[in-house]
Amino acid sequence: MLYPPPVRHRHPKEETLEPALEGFALGFGLILAIGAQNAYVLRQGLKRRHVLLIASICALSDALLIGAGVMGLGALIGQAPQLVWWVTLGGAVFLFAYGALALGRALRPGRLLPAGGAETSWRAAAAATLAFTFLNPHVYLDTVVLLGGIAARHDAEGRLLFWLGGAVASAVFFYGLGFGARLLAPLFARPAAWRVFDIVIGLVMWAIAASLASDL
Repeated sequence: MLYPPPVRHRHPKEETLEPALEGFALGFGLILAIGAQNAYVLRQGLKRRHVLLIASICALSDALLIGAGVMGLGALIGQAPQLVWWVTLGGAVFLFAYGALALGRALRPGRLLPAGGAETSWRAAAAATLAFTFLNPHVYLDTVVLLGGIAARHDAEGRLLFWLGGAVASAVFFYGLGFGARLLAPLFARPAAWRVFDIVIGLVMWAIAASLASDL
């Protein structure tokens, strides 16, 4: 005689944590893709310059954008096509210029060593990080629209936990990327490694810029 399988009753705490775990998994998965912001954090981490500041700006910016999406800002952005157009244009121009700088560094071996080159001020580092973050229209689609839309399936408490999960995922990723980059320092002690890295970064920046320009 066959009996129905026993019903598994979830613990209340397990049900409460589900939105947070979902937000963490989705947030971490979205920022894993190689992009302009991640490449900049990695490069500054390798050079060990303003890592805490840069990682903090990235993590806090993501937390702010995810929070805005959870509160419903994604719908408003979808109704402002002109704003999206200008952000896309600005992002394409900025990424093309930064890609040109990266390729220029690759042509000058004397500037490839981590300790070489002029020291970047914290203001310049912060400005560059903010530009990489907010001049990329994809960040709004990923954080505000996509994560905000998924979070809308939960109740008020669930949306808050979803936002916390996504914010924690962003912090873990950017602090890990920035401070973990020093583990690659022996490899990047050779100018040839920096040359290859900057060529790849330059081409990635140009590819993203071309993708943004094609959307205009």
